[in-house]
Amino acid sequence: MNAAMPVMQVTDEAPELERRLRMSLAGTKLETPRPVINLELPLKLDKLLGPKVLATLRPAAVLAPVVRRGTALSMVFTVRSQHLRSHGGQISFPGGGRDPGDVDAIGTALREAQEEIGLDPAQVQVVGYLDDYPTLTRYLITPVVGVIDGDPRWKLDQNEVAEVFEVPLGLVLDPRSYERKHFSRDGLNLPFYELNWERHRIWGATAGMLWNLAQKFERHWSGS
Repeated sequence: MNAAMPVMQVTDEAPELERRLRMSLAGTKLETPRPVINLELPLKLDKLLGPKVLATLRPAAVLAPVVRRGTALSMVFTVRSQHLRSHGGQISFPGGGRDPGDVDAIGTALREAQEEIGLDPAQVQVVGYLDDYPTLTRYLITPVVGVIDGDPRWKLDQNEVAEVFEVPLGLVLDPRSYERKHFSRDGLNLPFYELNWERHRIWGATAGMLWNLAQKFERHWSGS
């Protein structure tokens, strides 16, 4: 266990939605082999994501932070700086590739969140994990879900992050909030999910991770 990881607890004072979130993630583990998200790709592309290919991808992690203010819960996102060569201006979670000094995915996610948005690792209580997510940029991302109690003060690394914003957690956890779309690449129609909140369009890998979270939540509480 990472030394910075607080012990997961469910208290009677926790808002009901938070309790339900924690319970839906209670069975998730960091140990390998980890589940890999179903990207719903065309069959011939699915075959390219076998264990041998996944083993060549660089390990990475992101923090999916949930902020609790009283009984109000929201999920935190970053807008990447426009000048970045990779995905400039897009919406993401704080995170990045694993460094040699990182004990595990938790260490990577907390370190990156501290560097990018000034989040103190001691404020984060890890409550579970989403399925690993392979990207076209040859990363295998482990999403770490953590709860922050109170009102954090963000300190943005302007070289990487242009903005921080929040979306109500209830919206994120509702599968009806997502729209499934396609884009064409090399003659193939590739699916992706999209979530819109106010002026923000969340899509791509970040929306895929959110869809995975919404599906885990729904399966747990629907009993399916």
